[in-house]
Amino acid sequence: MLSTPDLCDEFPDLAQWIGLDWRHYGAVPVFAGQVATIRCYEDNSYVAEAVKEPGNQRVLLVDGGGSLRRSLLGDQLASAAVANGWSGIVINGAVRDVEIMSQMNLGVLALRACPVKTLKQHRGERDVPVELDGIVIRPGMWLYADLNGVIVSKKQL
Repeated sequence: MLSTPDLCDEFPDLAQWIGLDWRHYGAVPVFAGQVATIRCYEDNSYVAEAVKEPGNQRVLLVDGGGSLRRSLLGDQLASAAVANGWSGIVINGAVRDVEIMSQMNLGVLALRACPVKTLKQHRGERDVPVELDGIVIRPGMWLYADLNGVIVSKKQL
């Protein structure tokens, strides 16, 4: 896979950079795949459902509204994602159990770590467009992540 800077250079009209302050928490720093989306706020019920389904090397993009008060992913759900073939998980929010996740064969990006678990009220939406940093990301788009950042594209690059 080419680096995100190379992809931005080669496909300037397709590659869109999501300029949030991502931090890497998984053992895989470079990952890519088609996007599956979740929109939720301080409730990871839909994240738990998604990671238990076949990932088919997709990337789960979770818009947690940027909340840093509750974690949307921990070691148990990350382990399920690995077992079910997800390429990576990108969370606009927080994660926990980061010392364990850092050893897992999974790309994990989030804004910050938080030790507090989420609410379990089954609130949120799956497979819907989400907007991050002014970019609308739809299910089926492509996401590329490395140490330089995260980009998305309507087509595979």
